[in-house]
Amino acid sequence: MKVVGRQWSVISKRVFCAALCPMLLALCASAHGQQPAKVSRIVVLWGSTPQAEKDRLAAFQHGLRTLGYVDGKTILVEHRYAEGKLDKLPQIVAEFVDLKPDVIVAAPLTAIRAAKEATQTIPIVMVTSVDPVASGLIESLARPGGNITGLTRLGRDLSGKRLELLKEVVPETSSVGIFRAGGREAQAISIRKYETAARALKIRIQSFEVRGPTPTIESVTQAATKARVNGLVVITDPLIRRYARQLAEVAMKSRLPSMCEATEYVEAGCLMSYMTSDTENFRRAATYVDKILKGAKPADLPVERPTKFEFVINLKTAKQIGLTIPPNVLA
Repeated sequence: MKVVGRQWSVISKRVFCAALCPMLLALCASAHGQQPAKVSRIVVLWGSTPQAEKDRLAAFQHGLRTLGYVDGKTILVEHRYAEGKLDKLPQIVAEFVDLKPDVIVAAPLTAIRAAKEATQTIPIVMVTSVDPVASGLIESLARPGGNITGLTRLGRDLSGKRLELLKEVVPETSSVGIFRAGGREAQAISIRKYETAARALKIRIQSFEVRGPTPTIESVTQAATKARVNGLVVITDPLIRRYARQLAEVAMKSRLPSMCEATEYVEAGCLMSYMTSDTENFRRAATYVDKILKGAKPADLPVERPTKFEFVINLKTAKQIGLTIPPNVLA
């Protein structure tokens, strides 16, 4: 009986082990499969303040949510604001490149260049208004090469159209003041584009520099008024964006029609704007982040050109400065 009992005990242990081992293996495999996925880190470089960038920021966040990302859970998005002081961007870039984020998103040309110089391996998603090929950022729109891809708003290519619209609204336009931020590469490119377009339209261009960190918008506008310009063109810049409302108020006080490069300026009180949809561009930037996180290489992702343009007129401002918008322009 004892012998039989020992044999039964041995057999029972073998059966128990045979049943238990697969269960333990399955539990281990299940536990391994439930390991938390890596939370990707994205750093976004903004040129202005959180308040000035809020619409573009909201569009980018909406794009990420639409793609299924939850900030703080499935993705970690960190924002860096230059607050109009673009000369600080190289230092800002250097501070986080060592942290090795998975993707860098940058809009100001200064930020894109700083990121490109700081790393050749971290993917960079750009949203730029300049021609990225002519600026040397990428090799071509179809095959960017390197670690940069994204969207180009081609804002500079719309310079001529803005002057045309300003002349349609104010037919007597013969002299236009250009508001620009001083000491910026992108601004210098912009001025050259406007000068070329102005010659074809027989419009005289006068440049007025806005300099930070706390520019005196009123004095610059007064200088433009004394120069007897018929209207203003405001070149988008992170520094100027901070003072969009003040600029609009001063332009209205001087009864100067203003053409801007972003809808947000018209919402602040400028007369009109003509540009690609800024919010749409930043929403689309999220799709590039998504593709890169899923394994795509920036070098193989074509840079998108704009397909949607916005011509916006502030009729309240037109009334305040005593201007009647021609029916053909409204049409």
